[in-house]
Amino acid sequence: MNSYPVGDDDEERIRILNAFSLMDTPPEHEYDQIVQMASRIFDVPIVLISLVHRDRQFFKARVGLDVCETGRDVSFCNFALMGRNVFLVPDALQDERFSSNALVVGAPHIRFYAGAPLITASGHVLGSLCLIDNKPRETFSERDQRVLQDLAVMVIERMELRRLTLENEDSHTRFMNITSTSPDAIICSDSKNRIISWNNSAELIFGHRSEDAMGKPLDIIIPPEMRSRHHAGLSRVAAGGPASIIGKSINLTAIHRDGHTLPIELSLSQWTYAGEPQFGAIIRDITQRVEADKLLKHAAEYDHLTGLANRSTLKRRIKEACDAQMSAAILLIDLDGFKDVNDTLGHAAGDFVLKVTSHRLREHVPACHMVSRLGGDEFVVFLFDTADPEKAIKLGLALIAVIEEPIEFEDNSIYIGASIGVSVRSGADYDDEQMLGNADLALYQAKSDGRSLVRTFTSEHRQTASRRGALSSSMRQAWANKEFELYYQPQVRLADGRITGAEALIRWNHPTLGVVSPAVFLPALEAGLLAVPVGEWILRSACEQAAKWRNTGCEEFRIGVNLFAAQFRMRDFAEMVESALEDFSLPAHSLELEITENIILRNEQRIMEPLRHLRSLGVGIAFDDFGTGYASLSLLKDYPVTRLKIDRSFVSGVERSKKDEVIVEAVVRLANGFNLQVTAEGIETREQESLMRHYVCDEGQGYLYGRPMPAHDFTERYISSHNRQADVLKHK
Repeated sequence: MNSYPVGDDDEERIRILNAFSLMDTPPEHEYDQIVQMASRIFDVPIVLISLVHRDRQFFKARVGLDVCETGRDVSFCNFALMGRNVFLVPDALQDERFSSNALVVGAPHIRFYAGAPLITASGHVLGSLCLIDNKPRETFSERDQRVLQDLAVMVIERMELRRLTLENEDSHTRFMNITSTSPDAIICSDSKNRIISWNNSAELIFGHRSEDAMGKPLDIIIPPEMRSRHHAGLSRVAAGGPASIIGKSINLTAIHRDGHTLPIELSLSQWTYAGEPQFGAIIRDITQRVEADKLLKHAAEYDHLTGLANRSTLKRRIKEACDAQMSAAILLIDLDGFKDVNDTLGHAAGDFVLKVTSHRLREHVPACHMVSRLGGDEFVVFLFDTADPEKAIKLGLALIAVIEEPIEFEDNSIYIGASIGVSVRSGADYDDEQMLGNADLALYQAKSDGRSLVRTFTSEHRQTASRRGALSSSMRQAWANKEFELYYQPQVRLADGRITGAEALIRWNHPTLGVVSPAVFLPALEAGLLAVPVGEWILRSACEQAAKWRNTGCEEFRIGVNLFAAQFRMRDFAEMVESALEDFSLPAHSLELEITENIILRNEQRIMEPLRHLRSLGVGIAFDDFGTGYASLSLLKDYPVTRLKIDRSFVSGVERSKKDEVIVEAVVRLANGFNLQVTAEGIETREQESLMRHYVCDEGQGYLYGRPMPAHDFTERYISSHNRQADVLKHK
């Protein structure tokens, strides 16, 4: 019994497959072209034309696979035989039909599969044109399926033409029998170039009735500029010479009765009749195929949404410039805030933004250069014969200004920004891959420096990326080995010196380096994939510890937790916070979430809404490091902030700088106006404490009261029954 599905008409299907005489034949260019084109269009590593026989499948054409056949028992294409539509497997590991398949668990490690059936005119499925990727794909659109089916039709057309050609070469009699029913024009001529057979399809394709065409020279369908070459070839064959195109399929241009030209595919055969050579031509009008090929070529080279050159076209052009030793520059553009457009207004709005942005780029980039879309919200401007970084930077700044102009969509004004990384090539500095990689590193720097910026690649960026990669790898290992720990720094009420709470701060206990400074790893942690899980661990651990301290008698104890920007990309961020409060029975007012300018500057609904919800529950919201950046004061009106934390840089300077003193006083007054609490960070001396108390700061935090310390030390020093009510200054 077979371990795979087999149709009721499988033997008839195999008989028809045998009639095509394609099994175990060598590669042919016309089939190889199709799989190569499909690989470019769908950006997959493996494309096959699979013909499924009784117990095996044979690959007539292949890209990305060394073997030419496999057993039918492991064939995904066998399942494509069962239907008429594209057979899809988004993730083979999650599909019980294939999860243990040898081609899934072993090479080539199939995860994604899409197969369009190869359906003959009689309705039998002989195999499939299939796409294979070693990564799963969640979506394969209806448009993609139609394109794949169109390519499958091209395959079966070529198979049918090959079969017809073979059959017509068998005998002249058989050739004549099928002329009346063939959808292709079948024309026969003698050694004198006179037409001796002209079927109905020839009438339809070329416009000449059979009675008008018979006996006329074949020149009536040959364009004038090609006739002399045709006559020379005919004379050569009539004299016993070779016919170079006999048995081949070639594309030519023919002429219609009304004078217009049309593309045709011609297969020519020759035989001898009554001692004279005669010729038979199977001709197909390939106008639609040529147009389809143009569309497919365009689809393979251009982005269907924006009409810009796609990634493969861009890389080809960059490689050509590099191979020619041309100077060039790349501007890699990433849209800031685009994901929020999709999340809040939907993908229709996102697509509209991409179209408008591409139009603006084309308008402002000189036509002699290339604008392309890499995918998602990334674009590239490729400047030919340009080695001047200042010129690239100037253009980049202009493009940012254009992109930041509002986009009107339905009843919404959409605002996005852009960050740009520039890579310049002079002479033989970099190849195509390095240019894109360098631009990506410069783009990373632009985003790290604050967005809406242009940064040019330097060698330091690669060194920084290398260090960042090594650090990220170490942090993943640290997370797995539970090397992170929370330290706690006391927060003090300045009016009476009592502890009000603590700020939870992450530390890394490296097995060989000891405690790693947060300044070393926090930037990479915030920007990496660990930000969300580590952020949740910090929150839950801090809530759990705060609940324990409250249960020892410190009922008013408040815990401060810093948030990462990445946590706001979680749809269930507010629910995660609520869950932590509930799990550890911690009152909402005992938790204070600290946000920084890199979060608040976004002023996005996905950030505002969860914060407002949490504030409505009683959770405090503190604006950390206030005064150090560019946050607009209007944001204090919009955000549900309950506390301002004055940055230590101002606190440390109040003793010697009148300007810092004025800033601190102004922040306190501002907070009072908004009915906000104020905490002064970085208090290290009694003089600083005295000044902060003078300005009526509510709370203080700094080395004067204690450095960050593990929970056990914090408990012993500040929470134990012996010290609970003591003035914190006594523990100095």
